[in-house]
Amino acid sequence: MSTVIESALNGVQFGLMLFLLAAGLTLVFGIMDMINLAHGSLYMFGAYLTAALVEPTGSFLLAMLLAMLATAAIGMLLETTVLRTLYQRDHLSQVLATFALILIGNEAVRMIWGPQPRRLALPELFSGPVDLAGIQYPSYRLLVIGVGLAVALLLYLVVARTRVGMWVRAGASNREMATVMGVDIKRLFTLVFGLGALLCAVAGALLGPLLSVQVGMGESILILAFVVVVIGGIGSIRGALAGSLMVGMVDTVGRTLVPGALGTVFSPAVASNLGPTLASILIYVLMAAVLFWKPQGLFPARG
Repeated sequence: MSTVIESALNGVQFGLMLFLLAAGLTLVFGIMDMINLAHGSLYMFGAYLTAALVEPTGSFLLAMLLAMLATAAIGMLLETTVLRTLYQRDHLSQVLATFALILIGNEAVRMIWGPQPRRLALPELFSGPVDLAGIQYPSYRLLVIGVGLAVALLLYLVVARTRVGMWVRAGASNREMATVMGVDIKRLFTLVFGLGALLCAVAGALLGPLLSVQVGMGESILILAFVVVVIGGIGSIRGALAGSLMVGMVDTVGRTLVPGALGTVFSPAVASNLGPTLASILIYVLMAAVLFWKPQGLFPARG
């Protein structure tokens, strides 16, 4: 039972980090109708910038804040110089162009920081475990859960309760009508892209101490972010949160329970090798089931 509870908490933590990536991705996709494969590269830049700034600043928090601002600036610069030329192109052109940006981003990181993975240490204050009803759980993972929930709440308030959020929701629902009603779509696009890049930096900085900070780290997690967007509904923040938590729980709990269930039928060696693979497949089974019942996703913005 303690293993299941710990896995569930890990699933919530991973799901909330996926939400930070998927929220920006679903807004860019929903409002701009733009498939941006380079979204994961911004996550990588956020992790590398945090790792590079921790030592000179002497503070993980300060390094993370500076990395967030720098990544947001990179994202807005990228939108105004490169991506803006792709809005009127078809999705195939967008995929090819943003895939090229992935390659450029990876090579830029290699030239600046080298090909070797970088180590991002845990903040000293959150380096130990805490006692949760007899379960020793890492305090840093609880911090990640808290930050993820706080960002999700803040993002909801911005999107649902502010004038800028009204413009974002209008653009996601009907971009042409929002333009006719006087919304500056170009400025809105730049703002949304910068916000998405900032959220990527938050995810990269927080996951850096838990995962390896290395070249190409954004590609694997970007696939899960797209799965989340499809499950939740394109352009929907609420859908991104629900989809992220579902994917995080299925992935993490599945990796814990599936090998144990297989161990009752197969040998331990076979179960340990086959279990993680089947657990990964469960994510796509979940996506297929959601799309079968709700082809537009759980909470589509145009629903």
